[in-house]
Amino acid sequence: MLDNEPVSSERGDVKPPTGDAQPESDRSASVDPVDPVNAEDSVNGADAPDSADEQAEAAQPPLPARRIAVFAIVAPLALAIDIISKVLVVANLEAQNKPPLKLLGGLVYFDVIRNSGAAFSTATGMTWILSLVAIAVVVALIVIAPRLRSTGWAIGLGLVLAGALGNLVDRIFRSPGPLRGHVVDFISLFWPNGEHYAVFNFADACICVGGALIVLMAILGRDYDGGISRRRKLAEQGAGGRSSGSSS
Repeated sequence: MLDNEPVSSERGDVKPPTGDAQPESDRSASVDPVDPVNAEDSVNGADAPDSADEQAEAAQPPLPARRIAVFAIVAPLALAIDIISKVLVVANLEAQNKPPLKLLGGLVYFDVIRNSGAAFSTATGMTWILSLVAIAVVVALIVIAPRLRSTGWAIGLGLVLAGALGNLVDRIFRSPGPLRGHVVDFISLFWPNGEHYAVFNFADACICVGGALIVLMAILGRDYDGGISRRRKLAEQGAGGRSSGSSS
């Protein structure tokens, strides 16, 4: 019997030819099975970012504007005050052999002392080493300056740069010679000649205030570029949520 010939049943009905109809087994095999795992991923958003860092980066607010202008104003201004104050006390006190100048009822005395060491008359006799350290600090601060996005960091680093440059100018241009010059200190608290507290200058004060401000910014989690701490915190939160989800 041919495949396409009509077939008669016992009731006399004629069945139509089957033609090219596929067997049931072939039709069921031609249907692609549905992978339950992939289906679940598609429902749950498989195309979403699978990295907590990417999600944290997407949620990160835009960085603040650069603060190099603040840095560029603070550093030269503080440096100018330091240089002018030293020139004035040397010309009016040391050059004329005058006694210490008493100010604020004895709270502050201006008394010129030549310092061959570091800030507050420490590390005396290491002038050339301190000069090289100061040069390295100045270069590092200038490199960092274009990336400043925090006002606090810009002020702090500007003060530190002014202090380092102010004392470096003395070590380069004052006697006894380049990189060996003695720094002019003249601010004595509570008593002349530094009897109760080390004699210092405006540059030393800038270094201390600027350093304290930088430490404060670090404690508050505010980085110099305006956002690294926040991105790190978001990444850590995302990693913590991912680990807790995998453990459950």
